[in-house]
Amino acid sequence: MSITFAPSPWPTPAQSPATPTWRFARELRGDAQAPGLQWRMARQGSFSAAPLLTVYALLCVLALGIGAAFWWLGAPGVLPFAGLELMLLGVAFWMSFRHARDSETLTLVARELTVEHRFGRLVERAVFRAEWVRVEPVHGEGSLVELSGQAQRLRVGRYLRPELRSALARELRLALRRQGHHPITEAEARALEAQR
Repeated sequence: MSITFAPSPWPTPAQSPATPTWRFARELRGDAQAPGLQWRMARQGSFSAAPLLTVYALLCVLALGIGAAFWWLGAPGVLPFAGLELMLLGVAFWMSFRHARDSETLTLVARELTVEHRFGRLVERAVFRAEWVRVEPVHGEGSLVELSGQAQRLRVGRYLRPELRSALARELRLALRRQGHHPITEAEARALEAQR
């Protein structure tokens, strides 16, 4: 999950300095007539491609070197097993690379919510009108957030810790309500902000 800090678009009650503030959404810059918000939740990866390829190359050199040493000492069966091990490790690294960029991006601009889910090479995209979207939790512990409307049903929050999904749902509801036909009042904004 990636969280971008952004200033609040509505007034917030005073907080103590020890309490950190955060937001899922970040404000999109661009067209002044259609400001927007974006939530990006991504799979967390510890390494990028270059360090993993370097580690894999070093493991190849080490394993093939040991296999060649055993071949030279009269045990030729070690080298094929080292090759098989490196092939399986390469497949595991390839599967890891394939899903390293998995993410969910929700973009709310001009009363339109666009949801994009990347899973490997697949990209699913759905577009909702802000005034027709319902945001509901899926029942169960660690459940996802369900978006429904206009004969579409989609679940989001896969790459978000379970305890943060309810905060995402609240923030989505608030942003959708602000973008829809019924803008939120200051009192409602303060009440929602106090629930955080």
